[in-house]
Amino acid sequence: MATWSLVATVKAPEEKVLAFAAHHLALGAGHLWLFFDDPAQPIPKPLTDHPHVTIIPCTDAHWLHACKKRPPQHQNRQTQNARLTYRELVQTDWIVHIDVDEFLLPDRPIATILDDVSADTIAMRIEPFEAMHDPLLPDDIYTAREFRGALRHEFWPHRRAALGPYRKVIRDGMMSHSVGKAMYRTRVPGLLPRLHAVMVDKVILAPASWQPEIRLLHFHAQDKTAWLAAVPFRMTKGAYQFRPELQAFLAEAAPEEIDKFYRRTQILPIDLRDVLVRNGRVVIADLSLRQKVQALCDGTL
Repeated sequence: MATWSLVATVKAPEEKVLAFAAHHLALGAGHLWLFFDDPAQPIPKPLTDHPHVTIIPCTDAHWLHACKKRPPQHQNRQTQNARLTYRELVQTDWIVHIDVDEFLLPDRPIATILDDVSADTIAMRIEPFEAMHDPLLPDDIYTAREFRGALRHEFWPHRRAALGPYRKVIRDGMMSHSVGKAMYRTRVPGLLPRLHAVMVDKVILAPASWQPEIRLLHFHAQDKTAWLAAVPFRMTKGAYQFRPELQAFLAEAAPEEIDKFYRRTQILPIDLRDVLVRNGRVVIADLSLRQKVQALCDGTL
């Protein structure tokens, strides 16, 4: 049976790191390679001696070995850590490079999905679905159960209902990236991981379609308070640099207008949710992250 592992560059509170690790261990990941962007961040005790988890603090010595010096942009640090893992560390058949606020959601065990992938497939694209805000849900570390995908192509007509007057601010309905992430084979000569894709012999691989049985749940803006706190960074150094309409809106809008924007675009009315579920644009998922973290702490995961 095919094996798979995960690499992530992590900078998050302990309980979020544990939720991320516990979820993917529960999915059957053969190994988690977690690079702590802040080398002084304490390693959570349940991960210290876990046989399927390796924590690598990103010290000066680490960066000297990985790429001579620490890249100033976090995106480049993520990429360099993924490349180091690929060329020196990984032992599984496949690996996926995602962020600490991204969670894989497969239709069946990932190993069985990978067993069915054609031998000539080197990489697969995993489609992102962004977590929606729901103030009625109990806290689950990362809290959401509705996740909306991009409203493009044949789903374009749903934009008016989903986004109202803000459909030119986030044209495809996504606040963050809509290109997804890549899961790719190991031991491929000439393969070089990138942030959202891979290159082989200096040519970017661009699979034409999404992997149909795995989705990427992205907890980007489901927590309004945390989202507002992250906006300045995202506008100057993060995802919103690449969304000029959203960047301009957030720079110019008054707080009251930003609140209206958030409520209109990040909360799903029930009738619209049901339509988007039928059209495959909304995924409903209960991740039970606190339960998984407890299992990890109990040593049963």
